[in-house]
Amino acid sequence: MPSIPQIQISQQPALIGIDADLGQQDIRQPRATYEMQVERPKLDIRQPRGELEIDQSRAWDALGQGPILTALSRIYSQCHEIAMQGIARRVEDGNRMAAIHLGGNAIAEIAKDLSISRPQFDYYGEAGYDNVDITYTAHKAEINVTDGKINVNAQVNNPEIDYTRGKLDIYMRQYPKVEITPPQIDFRT
Repeated sequence: MPSIPQIQISQQPALIGIDADLGQQDIRQPRATYEMQVERPKLDIRQPRGELEIDQSRAWDALGQGPILTALSRIYSQCHEIAMQGIARRVEDGNRMAAIHLGGNAIAEIAKDLSISRPQFDYYGEAGYDNVDITYTAHKAEINVTDGKINVNAQVNNPEIDYTRGKLDIYMRQYPKVEITPPQIDFRT
């Protein structure tokens, strides 16, 4: 039986070539801008001086160096009593001179007593260990505080992004083809 000639068909597929390099991405994040201002607290302390008062008028009065009006007032208040003592002494001296029958020299004795004793006025103030009055008035300290503060100014900086595109080459590595090979025909027969 005669053979049937056959057609031969061969295919070659298409091949695509891709040459790609990755892109490069560069990201930088600058630090935030940060400013801080400090206002320090203030402390103001003022201490007013205290007041010291010394009153030594009673001490000077006790030494007999006090005000003259006070001394004269004391003498005046004692005058009545000294006058009464003087009258009593005169009466007593008169009674001594009248007692001649007792003997003695009454006039000489009275003269002797007069030369020794004289009326004493007490014009001094009262003496004491606490005659000097000391008064101290303290004043409170004046304290003023001014609060301090911190002013913070922070600003975020945007990131800096740089992108360099990579290489992308697409090419045909092999073109498609179809080959049809006809059979060999023998024309001799």
